[in-house]
Amino acid sequence: MRRTASPSSLVLLGLGTFLLVLAPLFAWYVQPRAAVNPVDIDTTAVYTGRGSVFDLDRVETVPDQKITVTQRVRGDVEESERSGNAVWDVTTSVDTDKSLPAADPHDALSFTPHRWVLDRRTTEPVHCCEARPHIEGEAYLKFPFDVQKRSYQWWDNTLRDTVVLRYRGTEKVQGHTGYRFTGSVPPTKTGTRLVPGTLVDQPDRPQVLAEEWYSNHGVELVVDQRTGRVIYAQTGPRQTLRAPGGDKDAAVLLDAEKLSFTTGTQKEAVRQAERDSGQLRLVGETLPIGAAVAGCVLAVIGGVLVARGRKVDEGPDMSGKHRSALTE
Repeated sequence: MRRTASPSSLVLLGLGTFLLVLAPLFAWYVQPRAAVNPVDIDTTAVYTGRGSVFDLDRVETVPDQKITVTQRVRGDVEESERSGNAVWDVTTSVDTDKSLPAADPHDALSFTPHRWVLDRRTTEPVHCCEARPHIEGEAYLKFPFDVQKRSYQWWDNTLRDTVVLRYRGTEKVQGHTGYRFTGSVPPTKTGTRLVPGTLVDQPDRPQVLAEEWYSNHGVELVVDQRTGRVIYAQTGPRQTLRAPGGDKDAAVLLDAEKLSFTTGTQKEAVRQAERDSGQLRLVGETLPIGAAVAGCVLAVIGGVLVARGRKVDEGPDMSGKHRSALTE
């Protein structure tokens, strides 16, 4: 008598072994390739709040105005495929009710187009493809994947420099928990602008190269940990003019203590974060763990069945003679 493995036991053993090999591939190969920034992005974020703005018609700062900031991000797919990076074109417009709805974004109180090129996996800025300005730091419109509980260098496009955002714990946005980061910007000179002298308390001079100053009452971001997507944003910009060499603000162009994501923007950001986070969790955790568990179970069952085998009577040999027992 001898034992032989049944086909079903070999299938179970083979399938279990295959799943055990597949499990780490999901975690170490598939998941890192799924965690990439898209090239075909097309999103719009809207911030609203109240503050003071400079009215060009009245030539004065008007307080308590509703302010709407619209930021649209669109991917340049052709340039992205050519460079191997994510090439995103960004437009930011600042409006009051007076300029909304805007038939032409250039009619806005402020309209700023620029391009951000980023590494698809690390989110680090890449300086190519006519990217302007020269963006630096670890994060800008989004954080890297797998956000850590630490401070990050966040690019402020008005400041044209990075701002330290510090981790402040977790917070829920529309039922979704994210990491909260905060920071601020002290008054900083950002450039110059040719303006009438009356705007900066120099009425005797028809034109003055005034200094542009910027500060921020407070930046607050809530970020999805797995994807790095910003699901809530709040900012408090203050932009002013000073006379050349002056030490105090002479004119306020924009001052709002709180401009934040609208409810609609929050809901859409959370929806996208939950979708993308779920996909990454599937290939990074659910499938690897499921494959490992199922592989172990099937491999053990298959191995036991192969070891036990099936008893088979060998019968007579090929010569037709029965095998005799060794009695002598």
